[in-house]
Amino acid sequence: QEQLVESGGGLVQAGGSLRLSCLASGYIFDLYAMGWFRQAPGKEREFVAAINWSGGSSKYADAAKGRFTISRANAKNTLYLQMNSLEPEDTAVYYCARRISYAGVWSAGGMDAWGQGTLVTVSS
Repeated sequence: QEQLVESGGGLVQAGGSLRLSCLASGYIFDLYAMGWFRQAPGKEREFVAAINWSGGSSKYADAAKGRFTISRANAKNTLYLQMNSLEPEDTAVYYCARRISYAGVWSAGGMDAWGQGTLVTVSS
């Protein structure tokens, strides 16, 4: 059974940091590009960051640039998102997702598997 399971969310004060993890199982992890998305209450799910199969290339939404870092450990079947300088506007459920191709635009409709999400709450 193919699964993506996120962890690492929680409550943090503005300016703080969190590291999210996404453990993949049931498929060959390094065949896929991976991404992080988030969904705030009342808003659509939006792209945060993506990384190619090897970890050698990554891309970020403007809101994440300079503050968030996506990485992966293929030997551990794990995707990470290091989030620094968190702001209340970063409060959302964060999801990891996969697709075969890294190239092109990353949108929620283009992913073929999702995790269940982990809640990040940033207090002011």
